[in-house]
Amino acid sequence: MSTSALTECPAGGVLLVGSVPLPTAEAVIGGCGAEFGEHLRTLPDGEVGDRRYWVNRMHFRVFNGHADIEIVQRPRPDNGIERRIPHGIEDIWKFRVRAGVDAVRFGDPGERLGYAQDAIASWFAFRTLKEQGVIPARVRFQVGMPLPISAVSYVNWVNPDDVHKVRPGFTQALLAEVEAMLRHIPAEELAIQLEAVWELGDVYGHFPHLPAAGAVERNLQQIRDIAPCIPTGVALGYHLCFGTFGHWPRIASGDLAPAVALGNAMIAASGRPVDWLHLPAAPVVDEAYYAPLGELSPQGARVYLGLVHNMESFAERLALARRYCPDFGLSAYCGFGRLQDAELDQVFSDHAEALRQAGS
Repeated sequence: MSTSALTECPAGGVLLVGSVPLPTAEAVIGGCGAEFGEHLRTLPDGEVGDRRYWVNRMHFRVFNGHADIEIVQRPRPDNGIERRIPHGIEDIWKFRVRAGVDAVRFGDPGERLGYAQDAIASWFAFRTLKEQGVIPARVRFQVGMPLPISAVSYVNWVNPDDVHKVRPGFTQALLAEVEAMLRHIPAEELAIQLEAVWELGDVYGHFPHLPAAGAVERNLQQIRDIAPCIPTGVALGYHLCFGTFGHWPRIASGDLAPAVALGNAMIAASGRPVDWLHLPAAPVVDEAYYAPLGELSPQGARVYLGLVHNMESFAERLALARRYCPDFGLSAYCGFGRLQDAELDQVFSDHAEALRQAGS
């Protein structure tokens, strides 16, 4: 299970974890391809439009209006005008499964969640820019999707048991999206990034109603259900994240041990080669924080560490991480979807400076 589908790039390289909120997919692909192409193995199309809000999109696009799901709470309106995006944790979408429904299923397979439709539309821009030489030939088109536990999390369902009625159907819908992509995008050009925020929060003990014992294992069945169904010709990566809803890091982390344990277990449970693993890192300058990286077992997956932030301490954090994981690529701690457009220039400048300091 150690053979990567990805072609190496020079030195350590960089991973753009996904959510670049430029106005169009072409702007993301062209701009990021021109700026970082020599350092990339995969390239996303950003989170354009309502994808900017990550799993919130599932709330107002998929769960809202489903015949088997009732809305219990929705974001409060602004001056009487509806709002899809919560102001904060206090007015997030909340749902319940209707009485008598044992399993929620999703129709229009391959279209219902919207990921395939967006990817197929963006693929034309990606292919064209690659043909024009803006993107190196080795770079794959990267599509990010949330794992079911993140997409159907306890925080949005008033009856905790409801998540178990929704997640299996969501899993099938997610796999149907991948199948739809592959009808239009060659497998050797595609990279799927599965994204885990609530899963990481669980192993860090962020949810008091869940027991600490078994935290890693209870997040793995979804991996066993999904990863083996993604053809091995498609590159597969995992993006673990501390979350940015309200602030970052949303999850306090004493050190990287729980993240390393979850990442190792996800790779081992995948039943197929995993091509990359992204781990976030808080702005901590403390050797003990990075020491658990010595326990990483990536099995051939490229490791990317989310060190690109708080650049005044980047060099110190880079040196500490390299003591325990000498070979890794760089990334931000999370996507950029919640940033304002005016902040993006600084984000890209930070990536360029990080690559320079790392010798990439």
